[in-house]
Amino acid sequence: MSELVTATAAQLSQRLRAKEVSAVEVTQAHLDRIAQVDGDVHAFLHVNADEALTTARDVDERRARGEELHPLAGVPIAVKDVVVTKGQPTTAASKMLEGWLPPYDATIVERLRAAGLPILGKTNLDEFAMGSSTEHSAFGPTRNPWDLGRIPGGSGGGSAAAVAAYEAPLAIGTDTGGSIRQPAAVTGSVGVKPTYGAVSRYGLIALASSLDQAGPVSRTVLDSALLHELIGGHDPRDSTSLPDPVGDLVAATESLDLRGVRVGVVRELGDEGYQTGVRASFTAALGLLEEAGAEVVEVSCPSFDYALAAYYLILPAEASSNLAKFDGMRFGLRVEPEDGPLTAERVMAATRGAGFGDEVKRRIILGTHALSAGYYDAYYGSAQQVRTLIQRDFAAAFEQADVLVSPTTPTTAFRFGEKLDDPLAMYLNDVATIPANLAGVPGISVPTGLSDDGLPVGFQALAPVREDARLYRIGAVLERLLDERRGHPLLAEAPQLPTTVAQEANR
Repeated sequence: MSELVTATAAQLSQRLRAKEVSAVEVTQAHLDRIAQVDGDVHAFLHVNADEALTTARDVDERRARGEELHPLAGVPIAVKDVVVTKGQPTTAASKMLEGWLPPYDATIVERLRAAGLPILGKTNLDEFAMGSSTEHSAFGPTRNPWDLGRIPGGSGGGSAAAVAAYEAPLAIGTDTGGSIRQPAAVTGSVGVKPTYGAVSRYGLIALASSLDQAGPVSRTVLDSALLHELIGGHDPRDSTSLPDPVGDLVAATESLDLRGVRVGVVRELGDEGYQTGVRASFTAALGLLEEAGAEVVEVSCPSFDYALAAYYLILPAEASSNLAKFDGMRFGLRVEPEDGPLTAERVMAATRGAGFGDEVKRRIILGTHALSAGYYDAYYGSAQQVRTLIQRDFAAAFEQADVLVSPTTPTTAFRFGEKLDDPLAMYLNDVATIPANLAGVPGISVPTGLSDDGLPVGFQALAPVREDARLYRIGAVLERLLDERRGHPLLAEAPQLPTTVAQEANR
């Protein structure tokens, strides 16, 4: 494997600025890696080699002229296929948008282009970001690079798998209930959900507008900080965008200890249903934080017990409204009924029946019911009241602790098909990540090692709104201590790809 694909984004940035390597060489190395392994991993739905190389050549020419460039200029990146990208197919992994070429860029993409990051392509996800396994993609599942028979998490399994498989040093994900942090945990990568409104949502294909948040996926905490600083900041085109500057997140990663930091272990996020190896890894990580000077305290957030139920009323309700525009009339797929009158209602029914997958239909039906007359107050209204209680629990907990911590997921990556027939079991995979989205607080998942089954485990930290820097401080210290004990980053332990699907099935 080329050293250019195993290098971190920060390392590539240093080599590019020192002119030890060209942006074209770095980009081509990653495109070669994609060609080598993505037939097995299926992290990408679309690879845009020509545009990526054109961007890389432009960066090399500007650097040769002595122009001042962004630190990440020339470092390739993958973008989740729910982020609108001009001239590249943006499908949200749905037949409804198959082949759609957007006429504009999302704000995130504009900032990536302006900074000179070659966009390698668009990554796979659960259809319209609805799922926890990337099994609900209309174009086939993504596979976990650690074990091709297991899921890479979801909905952003494609972005996490691309980073873990060394197909990209950086990726963009979106997190509505854990879709950055949960895939990061099960693939051994780093994933960050910024404070709600800290990164523009303009140009994201909306799932649940009060919950959606884009953020970075990478192999190190520093790399995530570099990308977060680039894509964050105010955007007047997003009415929910915060006016605050992002802050110096990179500086937060330079901390050497955690003296004076109070770390709150959330009692409700680590009891029943958590795999033994996951709990053991979490406990070991807590010990390292104490060694670094942190004070570990226990906090209680009793309303978290109701977060999952509230989330799966609020999200479907907002999704049913957001997806109403996919009606076969304005853009996207159009299916006309085979017989009978050609009415708007029948075209809409035929289009949505053919264009949406089972999970999307399930959530639309649930959300429409929750918003219907006679049920709004009992379901959606009550769920919003629970959301308020969760926000109050966070406020009370942050009076006792600077950050709150838990395992990112209750288990390691499960096998394909294991939970497809049981949606409730699938939803439980997000039990630890959902509260952050309901409250709008930022969260990070850092890999802490391997469970007793040899698969990655994630450590989640949550901070108050607008205090994203705290996450980078605690994440960087934990990462450094773990790497010192292992002697290398966790992903260095990952099995070498490619392993063909046929070989995996016969193991």
